[in-house]
Amino acid sequence: MRATGPPPLTVVQPGEGRAGGLAPGIGVVFKLGGEDTGGALSVVEHPFDVGALVPPHIHSREDEYSIVLEGEIGFRSGDREVVLGPGGYITKPRGELHSMWNAGSVPARMIEIISPAGFEGFFRELADLVAAGPPPPDAMGDLATAYGLTFGDAAWLPDVIARYRLNPPPRP
Repeated sequence: MRATGPPPLTVVQPGEGRAGGLAPGIGVVFKLGGEDTGGALSVVEHPFDVGALVPPHIHSREDEYSIVLEGEIGFRSGDREVVLGPGGYITKPRGELHSMWNAGSVPARMIEIISPAGFEGFFRELADLVAAGPPPPDAMGDLATAYGLTFGDAAWLPDVIARYRLNPPPRP
């Protein structure tokens, strides 16, 4: 339930925010959570090592908006594919199978705006699991289900992996 009145003033300086790992080569830095925005949205940063890939997945509850800060990041959403450099923006609507990867030869970084807020909890819980050691086999699937996330098969994925020389994480 959304509180009445404006959300609190939140200041996050450059370089601040809790950081964690999500998968080999993919991290998260928490910038704004739902508690900071009255539930309207959340903001995280994702660093991508060279060769890093986020496997194809579908969000059932939120839309995502990405802004590339450094390097080159490839995006596939539905049947559309694009590589964006610094200053590039993309929308990834809920209900559409999408993936992203480091498409270049240097580390990359992007901002992810998630609307409405809530999915940042998935990243928090996953980062905690990863920090504690290799997650139990069913933990990723259970966590994804709790946040309305499903991983999908994509006929185009082997081609993307080969073209960009990616290192896919183990399948959840």
